[in-house]
Amino acid sequence: MRSAERRLHRPTQIPANPSAPPVVRGTAQDDDSQAPEPVNDRELIGRVLAGDPGAERALYDAHVDRVFRLVYRMAGDLDRAQDWVQETFIRAFDRLAGFRGESALGTWLCSIAVSVSLNGLRQVRRARDREVGLDDAGPLGHQPVQADPDLRTRLGQAIEALPDGYRAVFVMHDVEGYTHAEIARALGVQTGTSKAQLFRARARLREALADFARE
Repeated sequence: MRSAERRLHRPTQIPANPSAPPVVRGTAQDDDSQAPEPVNDRELIGRVLAGDPGAERALYDAHVDRVFRLVYRMAGDLDRAQDWVQETFIRAFDRLAGFRGESALGTWLCSIAVSVSLNGLRQVRRARDREVGLDDAGPLGHQPVQADPDLRTRLGQAIEALPDGYRAVFVMHDVEGYTHAEIARALGVQTGTSKAQLFRARARLREALADFARE
């Protein structure tokens, strides 16, 4: 098992900040223009397990962009995304010897990233709940009138408000282009569950953005 000191030397480079809100795709196809150069994951895994630090960096570089985009969409915050991406790869390298190749390495990394992100989101919500006291709450039934932000901002907010499962499936399928089969393997659910959660997520987003549709 690798020591904590070894972990400190793992790659820490983070891709450029994808500051634009998510653009929902019409189909679940990957953007080939952003695909990394093909790598032999199986070969790299063997070299990493043999103690080759160059292979560890190569494996990280081959997958970090897609993992980061997914985690960033889940986190909705750059600092949290950076922390959760690092936690994802720390866990992945620690568990790499147990990777059996039943799914693609990218899908396996995605499952770890989603788990880290969902746990992080729960911690964020608990922290927010502790910070909100009765004195901070407005009168019951009263909500201040605010100017509507633009559609892209509202979409980002609506995605953030989705239940964890819906949010994970929606981000993975409609934003990042994962197939339902990949999502099912990553989340440990049936493909039918993935499809059902996507349907419900889209319905909630349509409801949240209904006022834009009427304009």
